[in-house]
Amino acid sequence: MADVSLCLPLTRESVQSAYDFIRANVHKTPVLTSRTLNGIASTQQATSPDCAKPSIRLFFKCENYQKIGAFKARGAFHALLRLFHHLGEDEVRRRGVVTHSSGNHAQALAFAAHTYNVPAHIVMPSISTASKIAGTKSHGANVVFSGSTSEEREAVVAQVIRDTGAILVPPYDHPDIILGQGTAALEFEEKVGEMQSTPLDAVITPLGGGGLLSGTATYFAPTSTRVFGAEPSFQGADDGRRGLEAGKRVESIKTLTIADGLRTPVGLIPWTVISDREKVAGLYSVSEDQIKEAMKLVLERMKVVIEPSAAVPLAVVLFNEEFRKLVEREAGEKGWDIGVIFSGGNTTVEAIAKLFS
Repeated sequence: MADVSLCLPLTRESVQSAYDFIRANVHKTPVLTSRTLNGIASTQQATSPDCAKPSIRLFFKCENYQKIGAFKARGAFHALLRLFHHLGEDEVRRRGVVTHSSGNHAQALAFAAHTYNVPAHIVMPSISTASKIAGTKSHGANVVFSGSTSEEREAVVAQVIRDTGAILVPPYDHPDIILGQGTAALEFEEKVGEMQSTPLDAVITPLGGGGLLSGTATYFAPTSTRVFGAEPSFQGADDGRRGLEAGKRVESIKTLTIADGLRTPVGLIPWTVISDREKVAGLYSVSEDQIKEAMKLVLERMKVVIEPSAAVPLAVVLFNEEFRKLVEREAGEKGWDIGVIFSGGNTTVEAIAKLFS
């Protein structure tokens, strides 16, 4: 990967620079609203009589409509184009690139590499969603299978590098990836500015490795918009939240949450942003059933297909009582305009049917 010392700093201005680099290669995805989901979010009742009743207006940044079906295209194109800038196109094409991913970054790097005629080696867990494996292969990448943990993936990546000399493009733990993912926040702010005169009070994104959340927080840090992260709680997948409580990053997790894009621990560089309370105001987690319920509401009420990982932030808004009480307390009668980033839509009819069978 590009030497971190050569990368742009993690600032709002650097996100703008990243956008200038990649804007010709990515879709400017839409922002949708839903009066029905606003009503559900503002009236969702818990069993306790003192449950929170915040006033919430939702805005959805639909990265499920991005190229390859997820926000990851942004970071992959930015990282590859920065490699061209630092090493030269001929050298990158000679060596090729390698990464590890459960699916969305895999497809994103395969697509970016195919676009620029660069060989790509993609290490994927053998339990990855079949459609994500097929999507990665469709772009001509060499797919190598591994175990499901980050340690198992990284061991196979190291072997591929020894065998081929390929250049590592990490799925999340690098400034070029973080700044690329932050461009979704830039578009989000611009579009909401066209829709109304006031900025978003908050934005909430999924948290896996941390590229999207740290990129979003980097972009919004100098503004009044607060940024939050959302995680599954199943089998310790909420390592970010637990890390904040313990005061140190959780280095490894092993979970089979249905939110398969969030099965990795927070990366070292994203952690420096996410653990800064001036940049990320809080992390919240939800159960598997709550993720499925949020996903079902989006499908049935908005007619939008998202994958489970993308439903996690909405599940926090709807069901996490701690977050809802915070909104009620901070927003008062005015309520909050909350931006939710739908991170991707890479699922299948069969997978959805299995979830809800």
